Amino acid sequence: MDSQAQHMIKIENVRKSFFNKNQENLILADISFDIKQGEIISILGESGCGKSTILNIIGGFEKANKGQVLMDGKVVTQPSRKSVMLFQNYGLLPWRTVLKNVELGIEGLKLPSNERKEKALHYLQLVGLEGKEGLFPHELSGGMQQRVGIARALALQPELILMDEPFAALDTFNRYYLQNELLRIQTQEKTTMILVTHDIDEAIYLSDRIIIMHPNPGRIHKVIPINLSKPRDRSHNDFQYYRKLVFEEFHFSRPEIDIEFNI
Repeated sequence: MDSQAQHMIKIENVRKSFFNKNQENLILADISFDIKQGEIISILGESGCGKSTILNIIGGFEKANKGQVLMDGKVVTQPSRKSVMLFQNYGLLPWRTVLKNVELGIEGLKLPSNERKEKALHYLQLVGLEGKEGLFPHELSGGMQQRVGIARALALQPELILMDEPFAALDTFNRYYLQNELLRIQTQEKTTMILVTHDIDEAIYLSDRIIIMHPNPGRIHKVIPINLSKPRDRSHNDFQYYRKLVFEEFHFSRPEIDIEFNI
């Protein structure tokens, strides 16, 4: 199998700057990595290291100043239905029911209304919201609202789902529940996913590989494959091994800071 068949996405030497009063602010420098079909990749790093910018460039929402992103061998120049973005703020329209929110993403496909409804109901059932289709967003918990967002994304049947801290606003129990649901759905749908997160445990629990970012400007410090079967046991020694490994890489990726104590 050649490398193009193996890799669904190729990020090649991406550089991104923003300019303010003719002053260049370098956000990303020389970002390169590949993603295989069906992988879950986490991008992990402190605030300001360019994680969300990478997602936006991969999705075609922002343009790199240098380098390129290829998806299925074609250069990404704009957003497409091949990839969708999932945010932590759910992005649901409050005046639409759950069903109509899920249908929103596929209204442009020119499907007959009965087929559109059937498709939306299928994905609501997949995320465990069967029977909730007539409710409005304010009648749902945060976890349920995020499941509606996931169903809406899946209804488009994208090749790639980009997730920017999708569970950050949820309590621990809802976050764990949705992480399990995401793995179940991903196993069934075989969708490729890229997750931006600050949560080390979340990255280890979900990912096939973790990309650790270094800031100022954003660079890839290290890529760590997670060689554990799924679903994973957070209390197992193997999980704790990866947790310690990631913590150590964060420590080594940051510059040493000399602290002077006055006694």
